[in-house]
Amino acid sequence: MTELEKMRAGMLANMDDPEIQQSFIHAKHMVARLRTMCTYDTDFRAVLEELVPGIPATSIICPPFHCDHGHGIKLGQHVFINANCTFLDGAEITIGDHTLIGPDVKIYTPHHPLDYVARRENREYAYPVAIGCDCWIGGGTIICPGVTIGDRCVIGAGSVVTKNIPSDTIVAGNPARPIRTSKP
Repeated sequence: MTELEKMRAGMLANMDDPEIQQSFIHAKHMVARLRTMCTYDTDFRAVLEELVPGIPATSIICPPFHCDHGHGIKLGQHVFINANCTFLDGAEITIGDHTLIGPDVKIYTPHHPLDYVARRENREYAYPVAIGCDCWIGGGTIICPGVTIGDRCVIGAGSVVTKNIPSDTIVAGNPARPIRTSKP
């Protein structure tokens, strides 16, 4: 198993691995290019598609945008990601159809060893984050590694999501706590 495969599988992976480093470097070059562009520039879409392969034509990521790899981000149809978001996609980040991501949202998949000696090595785990369809993630939200957010959820601005959120739930706070269900 390669170090990149270990990283995607949630196993302790060596971040110094050449394949992982090349992936980081490629993403940083694409992110830097996007930073100099407007979403209406003719080349913007081509650069975005190189950064996030398979991004649907109906979905958009507004710059500035930051990510570790890009190819770990899987978006559904009609996803809107507002400006200044950071997606650390060591593990996959999956976002369902018609989901809106506010500005300054941070989605983290990396997790470092808890033992301080082990943290000195350039190794880390990564746990996937999944966000369902028809969600609204308020600006400034932080979503921690391994979290799954169900369909039709609303996450209040500035929340820190540390645990799974069931479908049809409105949450807010630090840590995010249920406020009520969002069923009509």
